[in-house]
Amino acid sequence: MKVKKAIVAVAGSGTRFLPVTKAMPKEMLPIIDKPIIQLVVEELVEAGIEDIILVTKWDKKPLEDHFDHSWALENELEKAGKKEKLEEVRSISEMANFIYVRQKGPYGNGTPVLTAASLVDDEPFVFVWGDDLVKSKVSFAKQMVDEFEKTGKPMIGVQKVPKEDVVRYGIVKLREGSNEIEDIIEKPSIEEAPSQLADFGRMILNQEIIDVLKKTALGKGNELWITDAIKQYVQSGGLFLAKEVEGGEWLTTGDPLNYLKAVMAYAVEREDIGKELKEYTQKIFC
Repeated sequence: MKVKKAIVAVAGSGTRFLPVTKAMPKEMLPIIDKPIIQLVVEELVEAGIEDIILVTKWDKKPLEDHFDHSWALENELEKAGKKEKLEEVRSISEMANFIYVRQKGPYGNGTPVLTAASLVDDEPFVFVWGDDLVKSKVSFAKQMVDEFEKTGKPMIGVQKVPKEDVVRYGIVKLREGSNEIEDIIEKPSIEEAPSQLADFGRMILNQEIIDVLKKTALGKGNELWITDAIKQYVQSGGLFLAKEVEGGEWLTTGDPLNYLKAVMAYAVEREDIGKELKEYTQKIFC
């Protein structure tokens, strides 16, 4: 089946960015002049995704407004003759069919999938965390969709992380000589980590995973973990693949330091500001 839908988890509170996230969703923090969530959506659209289901909560209205038409702004830009900016603003709401669902259920990254499960209705879909970016020459979501169309198997994005960082992520163990997942350990100690391959917020899931997730007990921290469902699926004989990024890298924006690193990664490659930014950073760090 073709992958045409995506579920995007955007119901987090962004407490590590307080006070800026007191009145603004974390996913709306800018990567120069685009919010994080827009870059995520652009990646999905490049992969051929048509329906984007954003799982939100009560304070995410600015995010919803961003993907809606802003008639007053569009009228202002048209009157001012700013045609390029007008087309850019208009195109945001036309990128995909946006659907908004309020999250219900226990805390944890598996809950958005169950919240939106009725909207994917036995179809394969991309599951994305709204604050994870993958900066690559070819959309990573497209890389995953292309792989899925060859194998028909669910998969999760992985990237090698420093050994000291394994305690922050779900770490996968692969079957020898393959990209098939044998096990996943959520936030292991350095000693118990089976590898340095961390999973991150890019997955292609299907109804089989939803069915397992519905029966999955709360795990570490009394949360519902999508990785626990994947682990159970694998242990029951299901085949689940790990997919590494080709021609790029995963950039988390979940904390201030990594957010700033992501901004810099995008900024230094911009034709309009990259050269001067590099010169400025060399100046202040010398």
